[in-house]
Amino acid sequence: MIFVVNSNYFKHSSSIVSEKASIGDGSKIWHFSHIREGAKIGKNVTIGQNVYIDKDVVVGDNCKIQNNVSIYKGVALGQNVFVGPGVTFTNDLYPEVDNWNEKKIIPTFVKDSVSIGANSTIICGITLNENCLIGAGSVVTKDIKSNMIALGNPAVEIKKNKS
Repeated sequence: MIFVVNSNYFKHSSSIVSEKASIGDGSKIWHFSHIREGAKIGKNVTIGQNVYIDKDVVVGDNCKIQNNVSIYKGVALGQNVFVGPGVTFTNDLYPEVDNWNEKKIIPTFVKDSVSIGANSTIICGITLNENCLIGAGSVVTKDIKSNMIALGNPAVEIKKNKS
């Protein structure tokens, strides 16, 4: 295993981290990940294999982002957020190949202590509020209240989260 020590974080040699990104102390970036310019990664964050973090994305302290996750510009993660493998965040409600510009980006907010299950899709323009849990394979199209479990396509709140 090859690690490159940059400041006070570790990254695998196969990963690309822009010099214009900010990476917090104690963070780890695994194989084949790409972190773009302007991204702000907090302290003690683990970024799994093949993760894409777009320009200006914010990731709070103590987050764990599993393998094969895509987080696009306009997304902000709070602290202590778990993002399961294969999760995708969108940033444009009506994408077009010939008519795209950054004015179409719609922000998405993931508050503290949220857990997002594997292979979920988070549609832009929503807020996942504190301590909610998103079931694996869900498509989240609207805000989820604090302390709720939501799942399905489209995701619906089913009960209080006990944690």
